Amino acid sequence: MSDLLLTVEQAAERLGTTVRFPRRLIAERRIAFVKVGRHVRIAESVLDAYIDGNTVQPIRRHRSRYGRAA
Repeated sequence: MSDLLLTVEQAAERLGTTVRFPRRLIAERRIAFVKVGRHVRIAESVLDAYIDGNTVQPIRRHRSRYGRAA
């Protein structure tokens, strides 16, 4: 299993945010990361799991066939 390790800059680009956001996730330990010496990397699968875990599904409202009375 070879999982690509992304730099913080690459992770930010993938999330569509500034570099500050993934750095804050790392500092608050809200996302798993790999430390290689002084370099920080985020596994692609971890980033995918973070995106999936924070995706909000739309609310499906079931409308009744009857309209409201005036």
